[in-house]
Amino acid sequence: MGGGAAGLMAAGFAASERPDLRVTVLERGNRMARKVRITGKGRCNLTNNCTVPEFIAHVPENGRFLYGVLSALTPQDTMTFFEDLGVALKTERGNRVFPCSDQAAEVAEALVRFARDAGCTFRQGRASALRLEDGRCRGVCTADGEELEADAVIVCTGGLSYPLTGSDGDGYRLAKQAGHTLIPARPSLSALVSSARWCAEVQGLSLRNCRLKARDNKTGQILFEELGELLFTHFGLSGPLVLSASAHLRQMVSGRYTLLLDLKPGLTPEQLDARLLRDLEENRNRDFANALDRLLPRKLIAPVVRLSEIPPDRKCHSVTRKDRARLAALLKELPVPVEGFRPVEEAIVTAGGVCVKEVHPKTMASKKIPGLYFAGEVLDVDAYTGGYNLQIAFSTGAAAGRHAALSVDI
Repeated sequence: MGGGAAGLMAAGFAASERPDLRVTVLERGNRMARKVRITGKGRCNLTNNCTVPEFIAHVPENGRFLYGVLSALTPQDTMTFFEDLGVALKTERGNRVFPCSDQAAEVAEALVRFARDAGCTFRQGRASALRLEDGRCRGVCTADGEELEADAVIVCTGGLSYPLTGSDGDGYRLAKQAGHTLIPARPSLSALVSSARWCAEVQGLSLRNCRLKARDNKTGQILFEELGELLFTHFGLSGPLVLSASAHLRQMVSGRYTLLLDLKPGLTPEQLDARLLRDLEENRNRDFANALDRLLPRKLIAPVVRLSEIPPDRKCHSVTRKDRARLAALLKELPVPVEGFRPVEEAIVTAGGVCVKEVHPKTMASKKIPGLYFAGEVLDVDAYTGGYNLQIAFSTGAAAGRHAALSVDI
């Protein structure tokens, strides 16, 4: 069930493993791989060109659970798989792999073609319940009242993120029906809400060369640090850097975390101080608030002036060394307190899901109900940005498809 990345891989590998079987993809929407088509801002970062141990290091929860399936379908295997389907690939910064066309639709269509060419059939419909008979999964019941018989069922319905693509928690309900434990769903790779009102003042401002740190205020530990792009919004912060940082904020409560923005990452503290001295001297007879237009984006000037606690009408020649030090510290670590995540429906990935202790790690088979398998985001496994989450979908889907097919006796 589910015609996304995991579901199409599962179906295609099942049909390829056993051409004698009839494999059906049950997809509630009218288009396959809808979420794949919008990933990576429409470019589709489909995997990360790294080793399995390096990959697992980027999976903060239950990474070891994936060792078997990642070894069976490695990131390099995935790259070969898509290239064999005619999708030319390229590796960019951070070992992130994209189609050369920069078109996510090319990846989505390749997945659909793979499943179709393997002999799979596609059916539109929504699974409302599993058919459980004599302690075994025997198929699914659809929302329109049909009963579909099957010797094996693979649940690949995604999590709760992007519900318009079909991911609205159906898989969790089916897993619960089968007696599986569910880890509460929460956002991962999410925009962040801040209590800093000035964020709304500068909404729409994008910083393309900013260094972001995420600090745990309880422990003082820096959980994340990276250079990249972020966006100010009416609620706080978004953009690639913020999404990456959010995956590290696992114990979210209001006030637990602070984002620290280095607005001048190319300058050392000494170089920044020299720059401030020069700018202040060049504008020595101007008000301080009117002398920062060459240093900061226009929208940021007023908030930075307020946070610096330097009177805006103070003449630049009267700015003291202590004032300058406070301003420099602010430019290198502009604090943005975090209130929480945006709603889970807006997250790129959902954390939580089916407890992996109840799933066989090499086959993706349920330990509770024979004939039932899980793959993709419905499982309690999520990773950082960089192509890792799609690779998890591919590897778990391929494993579930292969082993479900092999389990069927005819």
